[in-house]
Amino acid sequence: MGMSKGTSVYTNKGYENLVSNLDTKPSGELAVITPNDSVDLSVITRAVYVGADGDLKVDGETSGTVTFIGLKAGMYLPISVKRVYATGTTASNILSLA
Repeated sequence: MGMSKGTSVYTNKGYENLVSNLDTKPSGELAVITPNDSVDLSVITRAVYVGADGDLKVDGETSGTVTFIGLKAGMYLPISVKRVYATGTTASNILSLA
């Protein structure tokens, strides 16, 4: 897997389908996120926008709970999130890009 050197060219052996499997279109479903400790978002995000400084506690689409500490206003996080927690989230004006 990874990059392997051929005769003067590099090939992506093992990653041939990666680009064709990516969804590269712009986000089409935009929504305000209201953090909630017990309810998942209605749609898994493709990215999250943070409009005001603070921390962001989330459940990833396939991972556990993570808290992003010290985010700055205007940050765009390309992460798939299924929940944004009220407890542990101090950032505000959070938007979902799905």
